[in-house]
Amino acid sequence: MNRFVIMTVGKTHSGKSTFADKLEEQMENAVVIDQDRHAEFINTYYRKLLAKEGPNTIKYAVSKTIVDHAVGHTDCHLIICNSNRNKGGREELLDYFKSNGFKSILVHFELPDELIQERIAASTRSKRIFRNATTFKEVLARQNEETGIGNVIDPDEGEADRLFVIRDEAEVENVIGKIVGMVEGGAI
Repeated sequence: MNRFVIMTVGKTHSGKSTFADKLEEQMENAVVIDQDRHAEFINTYYRKLLAKEGPNTIKYAVSKTIVDHAVGHTDCHLIICNSNRNKGGREELLDYFKSNGFKSILVHFELPDELIQERIAASTRSKRIFRNATTFKEVLARQNEETGIGNVIDPDEGEADRLFVIRDEAEVENVIGKIVGMVEGGAI
Protein backbone atom coordinates (compact mmCIF):
# COMPACT_ATOMS: atom_id res chain seq x y z
CA MET A 1 0.00 0.00 0.00
CA ASN A 2 1.29 3.45 -0.90
CA ARG A 3 1.14 5.94 1.93
CA PHE A 4 0.60 9.59 1.22
CA VAL A 5 1.52 12.80 2.96
CA ILE A 6 -0.52 15.84 2.01
CA MET A 7 1.09 19.08 3.16
CA THR A 8 -0.68 22.45 3.20
CA VAL A 9 1.20 25.67 2.48
CA GLY A 10 -0.22 29.14 3.01
CA LYS A 11 -0.83 32.18 5.15
CA THR A 12 -3.03 32.38 8.20
CA HIS A 13 -6.77 32.09 7.46
CA SER A 14 -6.18 30.92 3.89
CA GLY A 15 -8.23 27.75 4.50
CA LYS A 16 -5.59 25.18 5.38
CA SER A 17 -7.27 23.77 8.50
CA THR A 18 -10.73 23.68 6.95
CA PHE A 19 -9.30 21.95 3.89
CA ALA A 20 -7.38 19.44 6.02
CA ASP A 21 -10.43 18.56 8.10
CA LYS A 22 -12.61 18.10 4.98
CA LEU A 23 -9.93 15.97 3.34
CA GLU A 24 -9.59 13.83 6.47
CA GLU A 25 -13.36 13.20 6.43
CA GLN A 26 -13.23 11.97 2.84
CA MET A 27 -9.98 9.98 2.96
CA GLU A 28 -9.88 6.55 4.48
CA ASN A 29 -7.24 6.02 7.14
CA ALA A 30 -5.96 9.61 7.24
CA VAL A 31 -5.08 11.84 10.17
CA VAL A 32 -4.55 15.60 10.38
CA ILE A 33 -1.43 16.78 12.17
CA ASP A 34 -1.91 20.47 12.91
CA GLN A 35 0.72 22.53 14.77
CA ASP A 36 -1.90 25.10 15.79
CA ARG A 37 -3.59 22.36 17.84
CA HIS A 38 -0.24 21.53 19.42
CA ALA A 39 0.43 25.22 20.16
CA GLU A 40 -2.99 25.65 21.78
CA PHE A 41 -2.39 22.57 23.96
CA ILE A 42 1.05 23.82 25.05
CA ASN A 43 -0.15 27.39 25.63
CA THR A 44 -3.06 26.10 27.70
CA TYR A 45 -1.20 23.60 29.89
CA TYR A 46 2.55 24.26 29.58
CA ARG A 47 2.96 27.98 28.90
CA LYS A 48 5.79 28.26 31.45
CA LEU A 49 7.89 25.91 29.31
CA LEU A 50 7.82 28.21 26.26
CA ALA A 51 11.01 29.98 25.25
CA LYS A 52 10.73 33.76 25.56
CA GLU A 53 12.47 34.26 22.20
CA GLY A 54 13.60 32.21 19.22
CA PRO A 55 12.04 29.08 17.79
CA ASN A 56 9.13 27.42 19.54
CA THR A 57 11.15 24.28 20.22
CA ILE A 58 8.57 22.61 22.45
CA LYS A 59 5.86 22.91 19.77
CA TYR A 60 8.22 21.47 17.17
CA ALA A 61 9.19 18.62 19.53
CA VAL A 62 5.54 17.72 20.17
CA SER A 63 4.77 17.82 16.44
CA LYS A 64 7.85 15.75 15.58
CA THR A 65 6.94 13.13 18.19
CA ILE A 66 3.42 12.82 16.79
CA VAL A 67 4.68 12.61 13.20
CA ASP A 68 7.35 10.03 14.10
CA HIS A 69 4.76 7.92 15.88
CA ALA A 70 2.32 8.14 12.97
CA VAL A 71 5.06 7.20 10.47
CA GLY A 72 6.59 4.39 12.50
CA HIS A 73 3.63 2.88 14.30
CA THR A 74 0.59 3.34 12.06
CA ASP A 75 -0.36 2.86 8.43
CA CYS A 76 -2.16 6.22 8.26
CA HIS A 77 -1.91 8.75 5.47
CA LEU A 78 -0.86 12.08 6.97
CA ILE A 79 -2.27 15.53 6.36
CA ILE A 80 0.30 18.03 7.63
CA CYS A 81 -1.62 21.21 8.31
CA ASN A 82 0.48 24.25 9.08
CA SER A 83 1.89 27.11 7.05
CA ASN A 84 5.01 25.30 5.73
CA ARG A 85 6.12 28.54 4.07
CA ASN A 86 9.83 27.99 4.71
CA LYS A 87 11.23 26.09 1.71
CA GLY A 88 14.13 24.55 3.65
CA GLY A 89 11.84 23.21 6.35
CA ARG A 90 9.37 21.96 3.74
CA GLU A 91 12.12 20.15 1.82
CA GLU A 92 13.50 18.59 5.01
CA LEU A 93 10.05 17.31 5.95
CA LEU A 94 9.33 16.03 2.44
CA ASP A 95 12.71 14.23 2.38
CA TYR A 96 11.83 12.58 5.70
CA PHE A 97 8.54 11.30 4.30
CA LYS A 98 10.12 10.19 1.04
CA SER A 99 12.77 8.21 2.94
CA ASN A 100 9.91 6.48 4.76
CA GLY A 101 8.16 5.48 1.52
CA PHE A 102 5.49 8.19 1.33
CA LYS A 103 4.16 9.78 -1.86
CA SER A 104 3.88 13.55 -1.38
CA ILE A 105 1.31 16.16 -2.33
CA LEU A 106 1.62 19.89 -1.63
CA VAL A 107 -1.50 22.06 -1.55
CA HIS A 108 -0.59 25.74 -1.78
CA PHE A 109 -3.25 28.24 -0.73
CA GLU A 110 -2.74 31.43 -2.70
CA LEU A 111 -5.91 33.36 -1.93
CA PRO A 112 -6.10 37.14 -2.33
CA ASP A 113 -5.07 39.10 0.77
CA GLU A 114 -8.40 40.97 0.70
CA LEU A 115 -10.25 37.69 1.26
CA ILE A 116 -7.83 36.64 3.99
CA GLN A 117 -8.30 40.00 5.74
CA GLU A 118 -12.09 39.55 5.59
CA ARG A 119 -11.73 36.09 7.13
CA ILE A 120 -9.52 37.46 9.89
CA ALA A 121 -12.03 40.24 10.66
CA ALA A 122 -14.83 37.65 11.01
CA SER A 123 -12.72 35.03 12.78
CA THR A 124 -13.76 33.44 16.05
CA ARG A 125 -10.67 31.23 16.09
CA SER A 126 -8.84 30.78 19.38
CA LYS A 127 -5.86 33.02 19.98
CA ARG A 128 -4.37 30.47 22.38
CA ILE A 129 -2.03 29.40 19.59
CA PHE A 130 -0.03 32.64 19.94
CA ARG A 131 3.26 32.84 21.73
CA ASN A 132 4.34 36.33 20.64
CA ALA A 133 1.64 37.75 18.34
CA THR A 134 -1.58 39.16 19.74
CA THR A 135 -3.85 39.11 16.67
CA PHE A 136 -4.19 37.20 13.41
CA LYS A 137 -3.91 40.55 11.61
CA GLU A 138 -0.43 40.87 13.12
CA VAL A 139 0.42 37.32 11.99
CA LEU A 140 -0.69 38.11 8.42
CA ALA A 141 1.35 41.34 8.37
CA ARG A 142 4.45 39.41 9.50
CA GLN A 143 3.83 36.70 6.90
CA ASN A 144 3.47 39.32 4.16
CA GLU A 145 6.75 40.94 5.22
CA GLU A 146 8.54 37.56 5.20
CA THR A 147 7.34 36.49 1.74
CA GLY A 148 10.25 36.26 -0.66
CA ILE A 149 12.81 36.98 2.04
CA GLY A 150 15.31 34.25 2.77
CA ASN A 151 13.75 30.84 2.58
CA VAL A 152 10.08 31.90 2.85
CA ILE A 153 8.96 31.21 -0.70
CA ASP A 154 6.07 29.59 -2.47
CA PRO A 155 6.36 25.94 -3.46
CA ASP A 156 7.08 25.00 -7.03
CA GLU A 157 6.70 21.96 -9.27
CA GLY A 158 9.17 19.25 -8.36
CA GLU A 159 9.24 19.84 -4.60
CA ALA A 160 6.70 17.06 -4.13
CA ASP A 161 5.25 14.32 -6.29
CA ARG A 162 2.27 16.58 -6.98
CA LEU A 163 1.45 20.25 -6.41
CA PHE A 164 -2.00 21.83 -6.31
CA VAL A 165 -2.50 25.59 -6.09
CA ILE A 166 -5.79 26.93 -4.73
CA ARG A 167 -6.46 30.52 -5.76
CA ASP A 168 -10.21 30.49 -5.20
CA GLU A 169 -12.42 28.91 -2.54
CA ALA A 170 -14.45 27.23 -5.28
CA GLU A 171 -11.44 25.03 -6.15
CA VAL A 172 -11.29 23.30 -2.75
CA GLU A 173 -13.83 20.51 -3.36
CA ASN A 174 -12.29 19.71 -6.76
CA VAL A 175 -8.78 19.43 -5.28
CA ILE A 176 -10.05 17.27 -2.43
CA GLY A 177 -11.73 14.97 -4.98
CA LYS A 178 -8.55 14.67 -7.01
CA ILE A 179 -6.44 13.86 -3.94
CA VAL A 180 -8.91 11.27 -2.67
CA GLY A 181 -8.89 9.68 -6.14
CA MET A 182 -5.08 9.55 -6.16
CA VAL A 183 -4.93 8.00 -2.70
CA GLU A 184 -7.64 5.45 -3.49
CA GLY A 185 -5.84 4.61 -6.74
CA GLY A 186 -2.52 4.34 -4.93
CA ALA A 187 -0.62 6.47 -7.42
CA ILE A 188 0.01 10.05 -8.42
